[in-house]
Amino acid sequence: MAFRGQYEHSLDSKDRLTVPRRFRTALSDGVILLSWLDDCVALFAPEDFETFSDRYLAQQNPLGQRGRRMVRRFYASADDDSLDSAGRVRLRPHMIEHASLEGPCIVVGALDHLEVWNPEKWATESAETLEQASEMSEEFAAADWPVAGGDSE
Repeated sequence: MAFRGQYEHSLDSKDRLTVPRRFRTALSDGVILLSWLDDCVALFAPEDFETFSDRYLAQQNPLGQRGRRMVRRFYASADDDSLDSAGRVRLRPHMIEHASLEGPCIVVGALDHLEVWNPEKWATESAETLEQASEMSEEFAAADWPVAGGDSE
């Protein structure tokens, strides 16, 4: 399932976030939460996080400091959880601090995961992305992208 859209939710007094109803089935087998590279918290289904990890993190050379640091960066900030009966997940204090979350949040679909943003930080990120979208699309168009379902040659 592709995660897409934007949803307004809030952290409750116990630091729980209600996951948008349409994504609960996709996350019914559990959730991997982690402090993401941007100032947000990412929520992955376990199989999607494993795919991400296998593709990017497992490829890091454990003999190199940068590889070890990147693996630590993701795995030390990650936590396994599950949705409660009301479709909520509890964010850990270090995640809340990382993303500057307090009360209202914006839950954003990001293809293979959800991101939880502070509304002001999301507004800034969204505006910067919109401003750069045309330039980025030109860069992507100029790159040698493989054709879906076959070879690019």
